[in-house]
Amino acid sequence: MFLFAAAEEAGQAAEHGGGGGGHGTPAVVEFVNHYIGEPVHEFQIHYTKPLWDKIFAYFSTDAEAVFGAYTVENAVPWYTVMFIVACLITLAIIWILKGKYLSEDEPSGGQQTLEVTVLAVRDMVENIIGPHGLKYFPVVATFALLILVSNLMGLFPMFMSPTAHTSVTFALGIASFVYYNYIGVKENGLMGHLGHFAGVHYFSGLILYIMALPMFFIELISNVVRPLSLGLRLFGNIFGDEQVGGNIAGLYPPLTYIVIPALLMVLTVFASVMQAFIFTLLSMIYIGEVSHAPHEDHEDEHGTQLQPIEGDEIIAPAL
Repeated sequence: MFLFAAAEEAGQAAEHGGGGGGHGTPAVVEFVNHYIGEPVHEFQIHYTKPLWDKIFAYFSTDAEAVFGAYTVENAVPWYTVMFIVACLITLAIIWILKGKYLSEDEPSGGQQTLEVTVLAVRDMVENIIGPHGLKYFPVVATFALLILVSNLMGLFPMFMSPTAHTSVTFALGIASFVYYNYIGVKENGLMGHLGHFAGVHYFSGLILYIMALPMFFIELISNVVRPLSLGLRLFGNIFGDEQVGGNIAGLYPPLTYIVIPALLMVLTVFASVMQAFIFTLLSMIYIGEVSHAPHEDHEDEHGTQLQPIEGDEIIAPAL
């Protein structure tokens, strides 16, 4: 019944040109705009739209040509509402799995599931960034869980995947970009972080002066396009997945409402998990490039390897 409802909704949206990856406007979005759409619309018309019109005037266009018509019904976009819902669902899932209390002797099934997830992300952080990277675990885990929930929301009736819109995926990409650059500046200083772009860690002597400038611009461009690549990769896979499902569902109803979507659902879950994993993995790699363990974490005065100062205590607050 659930599968039929989801596929029928996708098929109807495809037949009527529904946006957002093959769905009509969810009821929760209509509900939000019914109550706050008018004041938000008035604010947009008087403040944000004139500002965007001035900016886009330099490109011989205007805000409505780029963003679409400004109406009360879309004053709060569906992807904004769905992303807020995704945040609430993520918090609810963690709260439910955690249960009323945590037990070391008799952990519940939900607690064990949460612990396995935490340890899996923790191991990835430790292996990719290093033991010192455990302090970044909360942000990395937030990326992983929130993106996974956002990707999977499109499988359920009355919901849409917020990651099927570029505004959300680019925002996530920019958040990752700002965060790892903030870490680089914080740990290495502004000049040290910029020196990383110039290859001061790889070159020395005369070759440093020869290669510094071209390396700086190459690395700068490489870093600037990272939010775009993160956002486009995530958007393309999730949006494309929903479009395929919606178009197939409308080919030969009601047969294509059940059989084919059931097969595609397995691939959708796999793609959703993989895209959350890839986004999180790349974010960790970027953090690892700019983050370095303190010297005292490596070895003591006798050259003996030391254990990292930070460890499992980082995980306790997350649970």
